[in-house]
Amino acid sequence: MSLKVEVTTDLELCFALRRRVFIEEQNVPEEEEWDALDAVAIHLLMTHEGRPVGTARLIIDGEAGKIGRVCVLSDMRGTGAGAALMRFAIGHLAARGDLTKLKLSAQTYAIGFYEKLGFSAYGPEYDDAGIAHRDMVLSL
Repeated sequence: MSLKVEVTTDLELCFALRRRVFIEEQNVPEEEEWDALDAVAIHLLMTHEGRPVGTARLIIDGEAGKIGRVCVLSDMRGTGAGAALMRFAIGHLAARGDLTKLKLSAQTYAIGFYEKLGFSAYGPEYDDAGIAHRDMVLSL
């Protein structure tokens, strides 16, 4: 499979993917999807044979890197694309050399996916935009 993941400044493509997955598929309210962190985040774009198929955003918070807004188009789920996107995000943040841990907020159905990438769930389940989540962490 010809997947490519890179840091991008093309926010329109990233936002279009997030709109399709989070707002249209998962019914996340539009006002909860967009926030001021988009302006300071590092945005990742994943393409398959040139077609945008996934995105994520990375935020630096002191010694922690936060991976968020991870999404892959439905026709690419189960192909290894999400794992490729996450491995790139983890590698990009780890390469900085100044972070001690990575954090994310996982939809509960995806906890097993993130555990396979080395993350551990902690704390209680909570509601975010009508979807059950748990916090997860990976020590670097």
